[in-house]
Amino acid sequence: MIGTILGFLFFLLISFFLPSLTSTTKRIGVVGRYTPDNLPEDIARSISKGLTKTDEFGQAQPDLAKSWETSDGGKTWIFIIANDLFWQDGKKLTANDINYEFSDAKFEIVDEQTIKFTLESNFSAFPVILSKSVFKKGLLGIGEYKVKKVSLVGGYVEKLIIQNKKFDTETYKFYPTEERAKLAFELGQVDELRNLHSSSPFDNWKTVVVDKDISYHNFVGIFFNTEDEKFAEKSLRVSLNYALDKSAFSENRASSPISPLSWGYNPQVKQYNLDSEKTDDIKDLEIKLSTLPNLLNTAESIKKNWEEHGAKVQIEVTPNVPHQFEVFLATVDIPKDPDQYSLWHSTQTSTNVSRYKNARIDKLLEDGRTEIDTEERKKIYIDFQRFLVEDSPAIFLYHPTLFNIIRK
Repeated sequence: MIGTILGFLFFLLISFFLPSLTSTTKRIGVVGRYTPDNLPEDIARSISKGLTKTDEFGQAQPDLAKSWETSDGGKTWIFIIANDLFWQDGKKLTANDINYEFSDAKFEIVDEQTIKFTLESNFSAFPVILSKSVFKKGLLGIGEYKVKKVSLVGGYVEKLIIQNKKFDTETYKFYPTEERAKLAFELGQVDELRNLHSSSPFDNWKTVVVDKDISYHNFVGIFFNTEDEKFAEKSLRVSLNYALDKSAFSENRASSPISPLSWGYNPQVKQYNLDSEKTDDIKDLEIKLSTLPNLLNTAESIKKNWEEHGAKVQIEVTPNVPHQFEVFLATVDIPKDPDQYSLWHSTQTSTNVSRYKNARIDKLLEDGRTEIDTEERKKIYIDFQRFLVEDSPAIFLYHPTLFNIIRK
């Protein structure tokens, strides 16, 4: 009996300590300033979930909500929450816990598992918006990992520690610039860096693994200020487009503002391959090219291409989108849904970088966000890309390569 009891106790001890003995610990550096309400998506989804999630093509799939419907073309949406979900404190998830905040939408609780959103206008991409993770106070979620500690400086997250039931621990440290993050790696403060724009100086380090990935959720593009008299005419923008050898920038060519992974992507848009015979009108043209610091090398290549065709280019490095510019080189986040109303519609003065105004594009964007049928929406966005690319308010260059640095 004593042997049996001791054996049982030993089994309990092993069961208790074994997970911690086999668990993993990661120290990860992340570049950017984030608040607890705006964590990077991959981290947020480790901790919690949204009413929906998006697949690789950008389409909404069930997550916390097992189903949803709209009966009036996308103005009213009803979501049914799954009945077997629990917060990390053991309490059951109900409709009352859903705490999305939208300035242009009202919501009401129909019952414990049903929530209704009423929008100011029809919006077919609304289920995709609801893929954002929901939390209780203190970053309490419904995901695999639970927040153990969060440290804030000036309202921004400086350090975040999360852990799963197997005691696997991930410690995230946040840095304002890539240079600060790389220094932390060199000093041994973190063992992994994610989503860097450059792998230098680690390319030749024998103690690290450098992984790279094409970010099809971003594009690098040249935006013309179409309100500037110099670039108001389509013909000049098209000539500048033809004057670039885009194959020299990156193998990850971008030809449209929509991701090639998206269900709404148009692979048949005009490519604007290098054609020196179509660049005569840029000779002696003076251009001021503004760029973000991490794109300076790309800006130098653009300058070289344009000057080979007779233009005179001055590069200006700026930390943010300048209020006044002629031509601006930037990296843009591509929305999950093909809806790009905020980027190109003439009414969007704060987010329409090119200050672009085109009645046909406005109409297509309006139709695309109010059409519920996916196949009809696809036709709309196919046309949207075709006409936008032909008009060239921006030149789409490439999808950036991002690097992960991992210590062996």
